[in-house]
Amino acid sequence: MPGTQQKLRKLMNKFTIYGDFLLGVPFGNGHVNDTYLVTFDQGGVRLNYTMQRINSEVFKEPLKVMENIDRVTQHVLSKIRQAHMEMKKRTMRLLRTPDNLPYVIDDNGSCWRAYVYVERARAYDVLETPEQAYGIAKAFGEFQQQLTDLPGRLHETIPDFHNTPKRIEQLEKAIARDAVGRAAKVQKEIDFILSRKEEAGILMKLNSSGDIPERITHNDTKCNNVLIDDLSGEGVAVIDLDTVMPGLSLYDFGDMVRTCTSPADEDEVDLRKVYMQFDMYEALFKGFCAAANNFMTPAEKENLALSGKIITLEIGTRFLADYLNGDTYFKIKRPEQNLDRCRTQLKLVTSIEEQMNDMQKLLLKK
Repeated sequence: MPGTQQKLRKLMNKFTIYGDFLLGVPFGNGHVNDTYLVTFDQGGVRLNYTMQRINSEVFKEPLKVMENIDRVTQHVLSKIRQAHMEMKKRTMRLLRTPDNLPYVIDDNGSCWRAYVYVERARAYDVLETPEQAYGIAKAFGEFQQQLTDLPGRLHETIPDFHNTPKRIEQLEKAIARDAVGRAAKVQKEIDFILSRKEEAGILMKLNSSGDIPERITHNDTKCNNVLIDDLSGEGVAVIDLDTVMPGLSLYDFGDMVRTCTSPADEDEVDLRKVYMQFDMYEALFKGFCAAANNFMTPAEKENLALSGKIITLEIGTRFLADYLNGDTYFKIKRPEQNLDRCRTQLKLVTSIEEQMNDMQKLLLKK
């Protein structure tokens, strides 16, 4: 620990920051980057910062990731500076070096960044009420709305991150290869996915035709990637911006449906516990539309309900492909975990399909 403290102190002192370093401790439950909560004494007042090392195994070009984040946060800050008195809570704010860089490089070549810590707000791993779902969806919708006029194009740091047809192609290759002899065991799951192959490509086809435009999207819209204000209950800041890049708005909305509407864990074995809670979907729909309705195209609005099904099918496809490949991508704690993850996604797809008519009716009421 003393060595870690010395390293964190050395790195933080490379940023333009006043005061004395006190302590840095591991923070959060993220699985990608190393994250620390760092405390400084500034004239007798303790202030906190979030410090992270970018995982270069996942993000092969971390400086491009940082350029994206810097452009996005600066643009959002310029939008909210006049609109919100508590602007410090409304976007992540990067510390900068004396050379005006939003990152530092350590002796091993790793890229580190630091944010001003957002006080009196927190992220929730599990949503408890439709009101929370509404706030989170509205925050993600506002995030997209604020970036509709960002000039230029961001770096595509993970190509084809959400491209459902390509994910199904990867599954078909995994089936043909059958590297560890598991394909026969999961024929039911294979048939389920491939029978929906044509529908799974609808969003990408609409993008190719120009009916659904490319936008700046978050690409990881889990509920714990929005900070909820402790007092107002509002969704106040979108966080975890590593995957912000060009994408489709509907994949962001769909991933909220996938991660926020089922009460079950992602690897739940008892599939009776896996289903889409309609009241949570309705709250997501209303919250997102409250912020995004003015910029969405007709085709985007018409496919809001379908987007949840498509992204859920995509993630189930990825879990199944990894299971067939011998669990080489997603970390597992037990042998069948990726298969269980796949099955929860496919069960959720079924639940979404069963409620699709009711989901579409919400569009008519809007």
